[in-house]
Amino acid sequence: MGFLAGSPSPYHAVASAAQRLEKAGFRQVEEAAPFDGTAGGRYLVRGGALIAWYVPEGAAPSTPFRVVGAHTDSPNLRIKPHPDAGTLGWKQLAVEIYGGTLLNTWLDRDLGVSGRLVLRDGRHVLVRVDRPLLRVPQLAVHLDRQVNEGLKLDRQRHMMPIWGLGGPREGELIEFLSAEVGVAPGEVLGFDLMAHSVEPPAYLGRDRELLAAPRLDNLLSVHAAVAALGSVAGSSPRHIPVVAAFDHEETGSQSDTGAESPLLGSVLARSVRSRGGGLEEEARALAASFCLSSDTGHAVHPNYPERHDPGHHPIAGGGPILKVNVNQRYATDGAGRAVFAAACERAGVPWQSFVSNNAMPCGTTIGPITAARHGIATVDIGAAILSMHSARELCAANDPFLLANAMAAFLGEGAEES
Repeated sequence: MGFLAGSPSPYHAVASAAQRLEKAGFRQVEEAAPFDGTAGGRYLVRGGALIAWYVPEGAAPSTPFRVVGAHTDSPNLRIKPHPDAGTLGWKQLAVEIYGGTLLNTWLDRDLGVSGRLVLRDGRHVLVRVDRPLLRVPQLAVHLDRQVNEGLKLDRQRHMMPIWGLGGPREGELIEFLSAEVGVAPGEVLGFDLMAHSVEPPAYLGRDRELLAAPRLDNLLSVHAAVAALGSVAGSSPRHIPVVAAFDHEETGSQSDTGAESPLLGSVLARSVRSRGGGLEEEARALAASFCLSSDTGHAVHPNYPERHDPGHHPIAGGGPILKVNVNQRYATDGAGRAVFAAACERAGVPWQSFVSNNAMPCGTTIGPITAARHGIATVDIGAAILSMHSARELCAANDPFLLANAMAAFLGEGAEES
């Protein structure tokens, strides 16, 4: 819950993950600097993406990798390049819809602003206004008598948040955010900003067995992966455990920080070469490697059971789900199922299967991209949630714990404490 609250943007998520890795003994390496092949934990950051790995003592150049992949971004409202807007006595901000957002969940909700400012000297400064600042007001029922028969929102006209009274003034938002972080407005040459709900994560239910929170998709997986990687540091697994947290999954992964980028492949190749290997050792390592692609999946919805496959009803609290789609929207096959099932068995974690109703095609993940781009056997997994892509999602309170334990068993297979 602390990780979710502290990670309103992909850039904050990466910073939060890096902080946890530092506490576990990992150290940051610069992507443009030479790699060190000695034993230990390392991570690198590129924008909203992070790759972390742990090299055990005595790892050979051809030692295979165990990768957990996830993504740091979530559907939301992103600030446009010329943000200052408004009309009829209201100050507003111009926003662009990012990813497959459930638009109605952003209405009448207290929102903050977060992201990064890029300064004249090249520095990136994180900014986080975590108090009520914005609101997208819904039209009153008196002015839309048919609203309860079907809400229709125009993405351009109806999603502009209000943040004050009066007319717009160019540069006002950046002036405000610059003051928040203590830099001169003229020093800000670029920015990547977004809105986020300021309502904190909370336990829900009579027995507090549920968790309501923003960005479960997919920071739940990022947190579990980082916790799992930290838990195997200092041991001697048979593989080199890796966590790859990419940006831009919600828009197709085609960016320099997305799963379609060369980032993961470059890190794996450089790791092999830093330990004295070449093309042959790299090919051998990748051929014996394996990846868990972790993203949230759909728990069976009690109000809409007909939308699910009748023979596959993943439930919240039932442990991680194994995602299957024979058309390769998910990368899972029988061999991957066996690896995942064995990891859950070692961890003492229950697991369940997910497949979409044939009449309702499923989404996809970074799993097929990872498998195709790097030739690494991959299986798609995750935690079952409700309200996916809402501004506030819902899961069982114990499922993040179960997922992290399954990941730790996968990453640390064969490890003995040193």
